[in-house]
Amino acid sequence: MDRIFNMDNKFFVFMGRVADLILLNLYFVVSCIPIITIGPALTALHYVTMKMVKNEESYIFREYVKSFKQNFRQGVIINIIMIFTALLLFLDIRLVNSMTGNMARVLYCIFLAIGILYFMIWLYVYPVLAKFYNSIRNTFTNAFLMSIRHLPYTILLALICIAPVAMVFLPNAQILNMIVLVFVLCGFSLIAFCNSFFYVKIFEKYIPKEEEPASEETGLEEILADEALPDGAASCGAAAGTALPYGAAAETASPEDAAADTAPGDADSGDSPSGDTVPEQNGPEGAPAEHTPS
Repeated sequence: MDRIFNMDNKFFVFMGRVADLILLNLYFVVSCIPIITIGPALTALHYVTMKMVKNEESYIFREYVKSFKQNFRQGVIINIIMIFTALLLFLDIRLVNSMTGNMARVLYCIFLAIGILYFMIWLYVYPVLAKFYNSIRNTFTNAFLMSIRHLPYTILLALICIAPVAMVFLPNAQILNMIVLVFVLCGFSLIAFCNSFFYVKIFEKYIPKEEEPASEETGLEEILADEALPDGAASCGAAAGTALPYGAAAETASPEDAAADTAPGDADSGDSPSGDTVPEQNGPEGAPAEHTPS
């Protein structure tokens, strides 16, 4: 009987996780209402789900708000860039569809390829922003490199994101109603949670071991090179930043340099003039990155 009502029972752990995902989904939907805040909302969503995957979360709402505030400026700018790019790509495809001839087909294939690359970058850019300190330019660069380097994972991530849309075409109305109910309750958070299992695996490759911390001169492109990047991809990593272990970010830039490129409050992904890519760090200098509830 004690085992049945034990809070560590797998049933209670599962139900607690479901409740967390429902609440997280609600926070995400509410924070996306202004449209322009979708970027910070996606960043905070992945920040929390990656902690949930590693069983490091404490208070869902507190950690969501913390990441939302810290990544607000960069998240909004990235969101504007992504929306503008998507709109431009949509207009180009519409224009090509109104054309005829072989040139129209060639242009359509080119824009379709650009659309695929756009989607691949979109899959990574917000999780990278949630996990690493970096400038906006280097965040895009690293998102692109990771999407190419980990192409099998990228395909799985894309399938998970597309799956709910594909399920709409199921012929069984009862199953369709159940899927719609699940999506309304925890659709966005559930997708982010499933994808976070892959993000955690991917990002661990770019976080040096504590016993062998990376120096300030070690670039992310060197880590990508060690992972056997395809020919020609290493040259694209010149703009990528440095991946340092938890607690080492405070040494990468002086306060004057950080103030010139990073707005106050962007501590979770601050822009570094040196282009350093650093794992998330929310504590004081030299402190672990884990969140300590007050």
